[in-house]
Order: sequence, then structure tokens, then C-alpha cells
Amino acid sequence: MQITIEISLYPLQEDYEQIILDFIKALRQHQGLSIETNGLSTQVFGEYDEVMNAIQIEMKELYHQRQAVLLLKMGRGHLKYPKESES
Repeated sequence: MQITIEISLYPLQEDYEQIILDFIKALRQHQGLSIETNGLSTQVFGEYDEVMNAIQIEMKELYHQRQAVLLLKMGRGHLKYPKESES
């Protein structure tokens, strides 16, 4: 089953930008995921078990090192809007 998860990460320290970039980089190391970013969030697309496993691993690693708030929105399927030029 395909799933889409939108992630917003809010590190609770001053070097937040690098922490966010490192988290996204770590997610990209997992096979089978499609990841897109924008200024507000990161969208992860893929098979349910693969996506959930990757997020679980990276959240655990993040929380061992940092204080942060992580918001997730989840939906079944590949929930991606077409770009303006595609519609």
C-alpha cells in the first residue's frame, strides 16, 4: 500500500536549519522513498512499511541527539498535486 507523509520538523535550538537539512539527507539514504521538499515541509512517498520504517529510524536518531517537535500528516496513496504546467 502506498502512503504519503508530510513532515514538518521544528528543532528547539538555534542551528535549526542544519538540523532540518541533516534530517532530510538521512531520509534520502533510505531506498524506495520519493522525497520532495519545499519551504514549509517535506513530503515522503512510498510503500507504507518502507516509509514508516525510515521515519521511525530517523526520528529515533534525531531524538537521541536533539530536542525537536516533529509534525506528521499521513494519507493513503500517492497524494501529489500536479504542477501548474502539468494541469
